[in-house]
Amino acid sequence: MLIVQGRIVDESILSAYFVCNLSACKGACCWEGEYGAPLETAELHTLEAIYDRVAPFLSPAGKEVIAREGLYTYYKDMKTYGTPLLDDGSCAYLTYGSDGVALCGLERAWREGASPFRKPISCHLYPIRVSHDRKTGFETLRYDRWDICSAACSLGKRESVPLYVFAREALERAYGPEFYQELEAMASYLEK
Repeated sequence: MLIVQGRIVDESILSAYFVCNLSACKGACCWEGEYGAPLETAELHTLEAIYDRVAPFLSPAGKEVIAREGLYTYYKDMKTYGTPLLDDGSCAYLTYGSDGVALCGLERAWREGASPFRKPISCHLYPIRVSHDRKTGFETLRYDRWDICSAACSLGKRESVPLYVFAREALERAYGPEFYQELEAMASYLEK
């Protein structure tokens, strides 16, 4: 484990290779798993503020679940809020592109200029997961290895793209460019 700007960072974020391979997995991280995408407290308010603008970009099933359960759900096991799920386990904000690949309805609205909010930071950072230790106040970034991402690991290795490089835009969105620069410097140091 490493410390970057007071955050604990799993070294595998610097050493693992990763490039999302949507043609292989079709965005399975949007419908696999037991919980919705984790949401930061500020994102709950953001979803409330933008929902009317993003609703046209969501599926009928997603809008139905949101109408019934709300814009977010509290997951007791995770002790956090997350996106609600459809009956089949898919994220309520999930839509599909014409190629059959999963696409976040929130991100579709952002791409079309209908919303200033791209998507939950947990989705943007994935496969990096962030946990908060309430007792110590530390934040930990770790690499969440999942078999559905095996094609992404293979592609990252083939293209020699470390996970932190793949996730640069998300890391800078979450923590700022200085954080990323320190992470990059640490990776360079560890390579030597």
